[in-house]
Amino acid sequence: MAVETSWSDDEFDDNTRGTGVFYPYLGLTDRVDEESNHVPIDPILPDDLQERIIASLPLECILKACCVCKKWNEIVHSKRFMLNISSVLSQKPWYFMFTSSDEPVGYFYDPLLRKWYSSELPCNVKHNCYIASSSGLVCFMDNYSRNELYVCNPLARNYKKVEPLGDRFFDYRALAFSVDWLSHSYTLAIVGSEQISGDEWDISIHIYNSNKMVWQSPAAKTFTRWRAGYDSVICDGVLYALFYYTGTDETEDRHALLTYNICSPSYEDISVATKIPVPCFVTCGRLMNLSDKLVMVGGIGRQDRPGIIKGIGIWVLRGMELEEVSRMPHKFFQGFGEIDDVFASSGAGDLIYIQSYGATALLEFDMTLKQWDWSHKCPVTKKFPLQLFSGFCFQPRLEVSP
Repeated sequence: MAVETSWSDDEFDDNTRGTGVFYPYLGLTDRVDEESNHVPIDPILPDDLQERIIASLPLECILKACCVCKKWNEIVHSKRFMLNISSVLSQKPWYFMFTSSDEPVGYFYDPLLRKWYSSELPCNVKHNCYIASSSGLVCFMDNYSRNELYVCNPLARNYKKVEPLGDRFFDYRALAFSVDWLSHSYTLAIVGSEQISGDEWDISIHIYNSNKMVWQSPAAKTFTRWRAGYDSVICDGVLYALFYYTGTDETEDRHALLTYNICSPSYEDISVATKIPVPCFVTCGRLMNLSDKLVMVGGIGRQDRPGIIKGIGIWVLRGMELEEVSRMPHKFFQGFGEIDDVFASSGAGDLIYIQSYGATALLEFDMTLKQWDWSHKCPVTKKFPLQLFSGFCFQPRLEVSP
């Protein structure tokens, strides 16, 4: 019996909705084909040896093994197997690339094997939705309806719809997401900015805990000439949000970090951290948690031409200062072709991915080795000039569920 799989290197067709990567058992249970003189392996090999054999296979073969027989399906879905295999999977974060199509289909990228796998997400994801990931789970918040909020495991293909914050309108909102391994819970944070006058902005912080399953709004404050943007991250119990200066004073820093301790929330903890200025004019800034270190990636903009960037830099927060650790070499920057101030970046562990929205080229930066490298070419093809591509980074884990 032939079983189709979406784990292939075929050309990506964004008009086709795949069947996903984690297949349920398809009914191939203990059936003996008399014509093939089938000999079951269960009496020959003990369960633990079968488990070790399956665990040594490449991931795409492990997932295909679910369809071979009932026994292997049970092994792959067992808690012990998932815990053991996750120690191998989690060595490097993966990347999922998708197009501007309304269908949640795209490609996973494994940086260890340098291989792409066609697949789909378990819930609908639009190109411009808010995305945040942590420890194998990914959170999606729709930008248009603002009432669709999902947490999913993109590899295991399970998901949960989260109660939305409500109908409150924000001019800008930033999403952050963090998983706590000790309590097996996760935290969502939304930093909202609402303009109340020309120079004044109401900034509010809203926290959702999966154990309590309720939103709380512990902090709010009015800022003058400062607002939040679209990017925030939770790092070691602290919420960081990238703030933008909206005034006309050219001597003022253009960006700063808002910090808020979500472990012991209070109204006094919300402030623009002016002692942590962003060292240059940054476009498309992204904050990320890499091994509990705050990292920022951004385009280095020109004061005279804000829509053009002259490079892409990476900074790490050390104490109260953002320290530049690397700048994209010119040959890689040129490799993106014509790039403006719009590009995607995300990271986890010790790896950062950078991708232009107008192309499928994907660049990797290893924080430990301080090394830049192109990923293997993605099989996605650009079908019309204005087609957009996006993506996100996540840690591949099978054992976590929302």
